[in-house]
Order: sequence, then C-alpha cells, then structure tokens
Amino acid sequence: MFRFDAEKRVQLCDGFRRRDFLHAGALSALGLSLSDAFNLKAIGATPATAEAKNCIMLMLVGAPSQLDTWDPKPNAPAEIRGPFKAIKTNVPGIEISELFPRMAKNADKFAILRSVYHTAAAVHDTGHQMMQTGRLFQNGIEHPHAGCVLGKLRGGRGDAPAHVLLPRPIGNTGGNMPHGQTAGFLGKAFDPFVLNSDPSRPDFKVPDLLPPNYISALRTDHRRKLREMVDASIKGFEASQDAKLMDDNFHQAYTLMSSAKMREAFDLSQESDANKDRYGRNRFGMSCLLARRMIERGVRFVTVNMFETVFNEITWDIHGSAPFSPIQCYQDQVGPAFDMAYASLLEDLHNSGLLKDTLVVATGEFGRTPKINPAGGRDHWPQCWSMLWAGGGIKGGNIVGASDEIGAYPKDRPANPGEVVATIFKALQIDLETELPGLQGRPIRVVEHGVNAINELF
Repeated sequence: MFRFDAEKRVQLCDGFRRRDFLHAGALSALGLSLSDAFNLKAIGATPATAEAKNCIMLMLVGAPSQLDTWDPKPNAPAEIRGPFKAIKTNVPGIEISELFPRMAKNADKFAILRSVYHTAAAVHDTGHQMMQTGRLFQNGIEHPHAGCVLGKLRGGRGDAPAHVLLPRPIGNTGGNMPHGQTAGFLGKAFDPFVLNSDPSRPDFKVPDLLPPNYISALRTDHRRKLREMVDASIKGFEASQDAKLMDDNFHQAYTLMSSAKMREAFDLSQESDANKDRYGRNRFGMSCLLARRMIERGVRFVTVNMFETVFNEITWDIHGSAPFSPIQCYQDQVGPAFDMAYASLLEDLHNSGLLKDTLVVATGEFGRTPKINPAGGRDHWPQCWSMLWAGGGIKGGNIVGASDEIGAYPKDRPANPGEVVATIFKALQIDLETELPGLQGRPIRVVEHGVNAINELF
C-alpha cells in the first residue's frame, strides 16, 4: 500500500490498486475506496430538484415480539399475552407495553403499523433484506438498501456522506445470505459510510474519519503540504486506468477527512452528560444520538443497527434458551434501552424542528410466535408484526392496520416489505416509478410494479 509520508512508493505483488493508495486506517476502513465511495459525478448521481427529506432507520436486529411491545393483547390467555402489561399513552385509545413508559408520553409523535407480514422463509437474513430493500436476494441479484438508493439519486450534501451506517453492519444471524445493507447492484460507490466503532466506549473516536497516527501528528496548517506529499507519492499510479478517476475522488475523500463539520458530528464530547444519560449510555443509545447529529449536519440517511448478531448476546431474539435471549431481557435490558433512545431521538428532533423533515422508521425483520414456547420465549413468526413510523409527513398518534385477537395474522390493512420501502421512498420524495441502472444496463425500478406506499400513514 501507499503511505503518504513514505519516501518511496510501495507496490504489492498484485500491482497498484485503488484500495492501495490510502493507508488502511484512513479511508479503506470505511469501506470507502477512492472510486468506490466518492465517484458520484462519474457514475451519474443527480441532485434533487427540491430539497429532499431525511431518514433514520432503526433496524431492531433479532425481531421484537409484537405482543410484548406495540400490539399487546391484554385480554388474551396468559400464554399469548405474555408477562408484560399494557399501559395507556398520551393518545386516547392507544396502548403499548409497560416496557416503554417514555414512548407512551410521546405517542402523539409516532404511528404504529400493526399488520406487517412477509411470506418468505422465517430466517433473519431474509427479513433484513426485505425490510431494507423491499426485495429478496434472488438469481444472484442483490438489491440496494433504501439509503443507498437515496445516495444514488441525490448524492451527498456538501462534505456529508449521503448514507451513514451505525455502529457496524449486521453480522452473523444464522444464514449466509446478504443482509440488505449495501448498495447491491448499484456498486460499492454507493455503499453506506460505516462507522465500525462503538460510540458508547469511553475512548470512542472515529478512526474512519481521522487520518492514521502519522498523519494526525501533522499540524492542521500543514494539510497543503500533505496534499503535495500525496500527489508526489502517486505519480507512478497515474498511468493506471483507475487513476483516471483519482483526482476528483481524492478531493472528495480528502474533504471528508478534513471536514471540521463532519468531525464535529462525531464528537460526542459536545453532548452533555445529562443528554447522554437520556439516550442511554449503551451502543444503541449513543448510536441514536450520533444519528441525530448526523442529520443535523446534512447526512440524508442514517441506518442504526441495534444489535450485530443474535448469538450469545442479549437481543430481541427471545427463543428463551441459550445462545438466544430470555423474554425477561425485554424488561431488564432491551426494552429500556430502546425506550430511552427512541423517545429521546423523537423529542430532540421535534424540539429542533427537524422531525417534520426526518422520517424515523423502527422495525425488526419479522415478529414472534403468538404462543410462548416451552422454553418460555417466542420463536420466529413473519406472518405478522408491528413497526414504528414518525416524522417526514407521518401522522403521529395513529394506528394503521390491525392484527387478529392473538397477534398472529393481519386482520386489517396487511402491509408487506415492498410497501414498507415504497413508503420510505414516498416520504423521501422519490417517485416510485424511478428506474435504477441494473446489471448489464437493465433498468430496475426502485420498487416492483404495482407496489404502492402505505398512504394511511401520512
């Protein structure tokens, strides 16, 4: 690889590559190679004709139980209703689980869709794909995440990446399929900016935005000299085909690295201790706080993964026995963590005026079985579950759809993942007939023909 401060160029055995010209700690750790991450102009990103809205997507990895969260059934038998009680909210007629007291005070700000379902396999990977792309991975075609589609169509604002993923991509959830968190057939140029760091750690910093140590040691006013060093070090690279795109790409990469605005966005030391406590001093809480700061500074789309895996970690995946989680964790850990972060995020966006222009979507990949299993937990159930919508034109204090008396199947207004993603696009002012350049130049619509938004939410 190249080092900016090296006196001589270093060539690996496979020759010069785009990924080689930056030190691994500077940009490649982002998943952002030069022509992969910043070549928006050359690949055809087009600006919006009007200022588009933003989105924060909270991916509740592990799949929350609809009955123990936002569609309680207090009159059902004990083996159906579960161990948690229903409580009233600040909207008459809307009840949610007692696990979410702060959410209950903010019910006027969000809507609950209680009739989501899909008919594919009841595995985590499949649900992750469908809820973030609207489609399944089939015939070797990996469809792009909704945030990557936005990045392709609108590009970034100034120094800000179009799509940021926090804190890390989804890892092993039991399958070997894509999780729907990349740009898929759009190409790596439109992959999200990945933090790859835990913002709840006391020593948290953003290595992906900061140059490596030998560059950090340089004073800020030496940045011009740094650029000269880089220019000198890559002269031997310029003869390659990839180098044709290097200049514009490097300029944008360098701008991001040196952007005071983006560094400030990741600087949680600017937040008070009290505010950190409001969100919860855990990985999800601090990621939600970062998501708000990203939106405030121009990022269009932020995806937050609440968990990275469902194995040997307390998550929403409450099968009841190891390596999965017991249902009691909803009351002890998972429920409070979500309640604090979600309520704080909505409150802050509302108070700043950003909620009206920022869609906040919270969903798992499927629901849980209506009947508690012999281990005292609930198993996978894609036939029906609930998800949350707020901001971006969504009507707060609203219930859309309904499940049957035991939360097993949609009773009213069933909604599938394609419609969910179509609704996100509508909130982002993306025409559902928009076509993307697919493999071999074949155009692919942002949603399937005949798929419409869930208009009752607006």
